[in-house]
Amino acid sequence: METSQSNDRRMPSVAACDLVTVGTRQGLEAVDILRRGPAGDGVGPVLHDDGGDTLVFVVPPGTAAAWDVPGSVCTRTDGRRLRPAPEPPGQGPDWLVPPCEADLATDPAVLRRALGEAARLIEAADSCR
Repeated sequence: METSQSNDRRMPSVAACDLVTVGTRQGLEAVDILRRGPAGDGVGPVLHDDGGDTLVFVVPPGTAAAWDVPGSVCTRTDGRRLRPAPEPPGQGPDWLVPPCEADLATDPAVLRRALGEAARLIEAADSCR
């Protein structure tokens, strides 16, 4: 992932935001939960880091100040704009939910609930093994 102040029209960018990073398994469950939710509970852009086994949710700026969800980290971007780095296909991070196909950002309260539900589903599934 690269940060940029450019207005490159070829690659959509995300305005000032914070980023919630979570493990891939819990993150993918949360994306599914958000997509199945009520009409107002949409999912914003989500970045998948293949190498690091994480998903990164774009949330509104200021979210990091009060983020306290176990198993995740919220990072401020200080207003820098984000876009996928121009790397060959299959290498490095890529958009799971591109900015052009998503809400502006995922509501932090909705994401918090989805991550909690995802953690409970994973725990239940793992206890059945």
